[in-house]
Amino acid sequence: MSNPVKDLENAVKQLSEDQLQSFREWFDRFDAKKWDEKLEKDCASGKLDSLINKAIAEHKAGKTRQL
Repeated sequence: MSNPVKDLENAVKQLSEDQLQSFREWFDRFDAKKWDEKLEKDCASGKLDSLINKAIAEHKAGKTRQL
């Protein structure tokens, strides 16, 4: 039975330095897009509301500092 992750690992090991750099750049964009999509989904579903409310409350209570 084939293992897609192992197949990818083996394929990546075969890349030249230039190909590996191109892959890294592509994967960084791909991973960032997936992260953004998950964050947007979590925000839309209300999953982050408790964290947002806690942060706002701490800020109003003077428990934050300017960066």
